[in-house]
Amino acid sequence: MSDNMHHDHHEGPSETSWSMAATATLHCLTGCAIGEVLGMVIGTSLGLHNLATVVLSVALAFVFGYALTMRGVLRVGVPWRNALKVALAADTISITVMEVIDNTAMLTIPGAMDAGIASVLFWGALAASLALAFVITTPVNRWLISRGRGHAVVHQYHH
Repeated sequence: MSDNMHHDHHEGPSETSWSMAATATLHCLTGCAIGEVLGMVIGTSLGLHNLATVVLSVALAFVFGYALTMRGVLRVGVPWRNALKVALAADTISITVMEVIDNTAMLTIPGAMDAGIASVLFWGALAASLALAFVITTPVNRWLISRGRGHAVVHQYHH
């Protein structure tokens, strides 16, 4: 790990850059958004109940979020089982926060879940919910990274 990325349990959020936290959150958002959008599109297209659509979206968000992290860790030669452990440690809290925020937003924006995939309301609500999740999850990731947790556990595998 390079000196400028060194984190230990004594650092606080003031020593962890907002840029680093935003980058970690953007990484998380990429995987979450792929799963979230896919789940919302599938659930809405099939006319699934809102709860079933949310469960599908959350499940796919975790699958894609973990998969993106594992892809990078596997690329540097880490065995599959260890790569999964790294992904679980790096992304679970971030994905959980992100999913709670974006799905709560989707469920509370009037008509968003029932609007259909051809609707501006559906896509606008989905984009807004993911943007809100990014804004709220970034400080969470900053706090985690400052304590050597969350996305910080992946940094040792970046070259």
